[in-house]
Amino acid sequence: METVLLPVTMQDFERLADRSAAVIGRLRDRVFGRETGKTLDLRFNVRTAAEMVGRSEKLIREAEAAGRLPEPATNPESGRRAGYSLAEVNHMRAVFGTLPGRAENERALVLSIQSFKGGVGKSTLTCHLAQYLALRGYRVCVIDCDSQASTTSVFGLNPDVDVEEEEDTLYPFFRHGGPQDLGYALRQTYWPNISLIPANLGLYDAEYEFAARMARDSAFVLDRLREGIDTIRDRFDVILMDPPPALGMISLSVLRAADALLIPAPPNNIDFGSTVHFLRMMSSTLDELARAGGARDYAFVKILVTKMNESKSAHQAIHRMMQAVYPAELMQAVLKDSAEIDNATANLRTVYELTGPATRSETHRRCRAYLDAVGREVELLIRKTWPSHYDALRKEGLL
Repeated sequence: METVLLPVTMQDFERLADRSAAVIGRLRDRVFGRETGKTLDLRFNVRTAAEMVGRSEKLIREAEAAGRLPEPATNPESGRRAGYSLAEVNHMRAVFGTLPGRAENERALVLSIQSFKGGVGKSTLTCHLAQYLALRGYRVCVIDCDSQASTTSVFGLNPDVDVEEEEDTLYPFFRHGGPQDLGYALRQTYWPNISLIPANLGLYDAEYEFAARMARDSAFVLDRLREGIDTIRDRFDVILMDPPPALGMISLSVLRAADALLIPAPPNNIDFGSTVHFLRMMSSTLDELARAGGARDYAFVKILVTKMNESKSAHQAIHRMMQAVYPAELMQAVLKDSAEIDNATANLRTVYELTGPATRSETHRRCRAYLDAVGREVELLIRKTWPSHYDALRKEGLL
């Protein structure tokens, strides 16, 4: 049949991909230079540092005067204190014995931000939660299991330039005869206390290789990631996984490796329906995985309402319905829709990284409050998995 439309060839697709990659490249070059990479510019005054450390300003000053803590840097122009970096705050926590992590005989919690649907805020939640926990003083590892590599980009790496699939991602670990320790892929980020295992498009090849191997060696496929995480678990307090938004072999491996699940769910009809289907698929999938590799229990499974817009009556109605349907599973905190998150993400940043005048607006304060509320609730769930925290939680009235 004749048509006035010209056919779209493979060459056209290549040109389209090249133009798109050029735009992303310019964005990344604008946000963080390829030579210098991203840096963390956060500084905390002594009052904020004291709150973070859990000691008084007076004790901090005395420790500095006694030489237990280094004298803070001063601004050469004003002669005033420049403020403390996060690394310096964590050093204070170590000196005063207020670092919040697990006891040595306890295991790091592996938490997956799990959804089989894109666009629900999975990577956004992963990055902000990792940074919230790092601000609190926890040692965090982020494992980007998604070949789209959004989390990798936010943490300052260009997946197409800075990440080699054969050396830097999970891909070589998933291959037969690959490394036996995930330490090869760990990268320290510009955030103190956050390490990253990055991703890039090459990670997608692992899906095909895993699928081909599943029939003849299901135990290797299902438990490979869990076994790899065990080789690095003792270096961290919390390990966050950002899996692909699809029910593939990597997602199945993530389900087997996780100790707990956090499911982001926007309160609209389509996404709520997707959440219902996701939970049904999870039930049957976990049953199949149990038959193939043994049952797997979770410390907790929580649903978090994301992208909530309270001005929309439909959002409010679905949120109320979710509260009724999931009375124990739904988190009390809600991650509301915010232009602050969108604007930060457009610059490959997070709300926690913003400094200067951008942090003084009411929009920023509200958004920060939403994020902090989510972080506090997740932090409490994590602490409840560590018996060494029980006495403190009882004193705080949280247990």
